[in-house]
This record gives sequence, structure tokens and C-alpha cells, in this order.
Amino acid sequence: MTKTVAYHWHLRKIMSEHAMFATTDLVPLLADRGVVMNASQVYRIVTGTPERLNMTLLAALCDIFGATPSDLIEPYVVATSGRGRKTGTTAASTSTPAQPRSKNRPTRATIRGADQP
Repeated sequence: MTKTVAYHWHLRKIMSEHAMFATTDLVPLLADRGVVMNASQVYRIVTGTPERLNMTLLAALCDIFGATPSDLIEPYVVATSGRGRKTGTTAASTSTPAQPRSKNRPTRATIRGADQP
């Protein structure tokens, strides 16, 4: 059993708690703090879960909303099966029981010479 660390990104929720519903409203607030991003970049940060995060951007978001990094990022651990190849499955998908194999499986053919029955 191996553990995978993942996280929930709560920027959209924090924005809504501060009555900020348009992602473009965040662009000038970030620019005031030295983080220059265009509207599409801010949209991706707000609506998606970032893989990498600039520490200056994180500090600016914390300053804008009076939040801490733990308010924005909620880490959690997912237990995954340690057997076989890594397939990117999570505990939710590995917890379902496997389907039983059919009894009507084909058998491997054996090639015999002309002198063998």
C-alpha cells in the first residue's frame, strides 16, 4: 500500500466568500502586488487546480483575501495499491471489487507435428 499526496484548491470558494465572482476582478489586485498576469492566466488559476504555484502569487493571494496558505490549499492523502504498474488510480477507483473472469475463456492452441496425435 502506497500513499499519494493530493490537495484541494479553494481559491474560487475564497473569492466567493469575498463577493468576488469575476476572475477578471483579480487581475488589477494582483498587479498592485507585483504579480502581472493576463485574464486567461488568472482564469486558469481560479477555475483549475494548479500543478505548480509561484510563491509570489501565493503570497499575493493571501494578502488580497487576508488568508493563509492553508486556507487556499488543503492537502490530503490517498492510499493506492502498491501492486503492478502505476496507472494513476486513486483509492476510490481501487476500492471497487474486480469483476470475476468468465469461465468461457479460450485455451491456448498447441501445435503438433504430423507424427503426433
